[in-house]
Amino acid sequence: MALSLPEAAALLAALAAFLLLLICMIAYVTAVKMPTLHRHEEEKFFVDAEGKKEPVPSIHDPSTKELSVVVPSYNEEDRLPLMMDEALDYLEKRQKRDPSFTYEVIVVDDGSKDQTTKVAMKYCKKYGSDKVRVLSLVKNRGKGGAVRMGVFSSRGEKILMADADGATKFADIEKVEEGLKNLQPWPNQMAISCGSRAHLEKDSIAKRSYFRTLLMYGFHFLVWFLCVKEIRDTQCGFKLLTREAALRTFSTLHIERWAFDVELLYIAQHLGIPIAEVAVNWTEIEGSKLVPFWSWLQMGRDLLFIRLRYMTGAWQLETRKCN
Repeated sequence: MALSLPEAAALLAALAAFLLLLICMIAYVTAVKMPTLHRHEEEKFFVDAEGKKEPVPSIHDPSTKELSVVVPSYNEEDRLPLMMDEALDYLEKRQKRDPSFTYEVIVVDDGSKDQTTKVAMKYCKKYGSDKVRVLSLVKNRGKGGAVRMGVFSSRGEKILMADADGATKFADIEKVEEGLKNLQPWPNQMAISCGSRAHLEKDSIAKRSYFRTLLMYGFHFLVWFLCVKEIRDTQCGFKLLTREAALRTFSTLHIERWAFDVELLYIAQHLGIPIAEVAVNWTEIEGSKLVPFWSWLQMGRDLLFIRLRYMTGAWQLETRKCN
């Protein structure tokens, strides 16, 4: 017997509710309750310019530098030099203008199979291990995991995340610094300033295929609908955090792959951390590790799980020390 329209609608609604409940149960049961903050023994040291092992500092210690720059790198032997040359040229000139300005650049080799560590060590030898440090991870953790290890090993009062491809003009750090300054007074010394490519969206659409444009809009909608409503570009890898904001957010972070930025900002919003979004200069650099379809699919799954796992209490907004 055929169902009437109201009966069919009720059946579909019941089926949708069942599927949602099932997804919530899967998200809850498969969740790791607290993020993995373990460090392998080899990751508790960095090698200085003379080849000696030195213990890494901890973000729980007081800051001794004005700025830490964390550069997550996976198979970046070709793209890293351009970024490092530009960043260090800017930082050295800034220090000459203002001798009180102190900085460090932490290159985190995320289990690369190429010569990324060797390339980064050349800068350590040139500028000294007080300014350039290389942290080599035992195995690949993902971009979010690499950034977290760098953040936890930093000495800066402010911590900048910067991609190894140099897609964002490094001098634009002054723009995100201004964004951070405009958020003062910072509640509990916490604030975040995000570089943004949202102003470039029309130009990027003109250069992309219809399929990639559809994926981009779909991802932006999911971010807005499920997690973060106030920031238009969550994925730009140029973010500046106060030390306390970095400690609180990265200690709670669970996602270690591409969608970690979204969880980071989701956590920040729920902790009441003020966030600025600042337009920066950005150029697409060849050699991206992002595989368009599968990476977007993985990120979509992660976005859904971020919302469901915090909503069901599988994940909690707690802070733990890195072991």
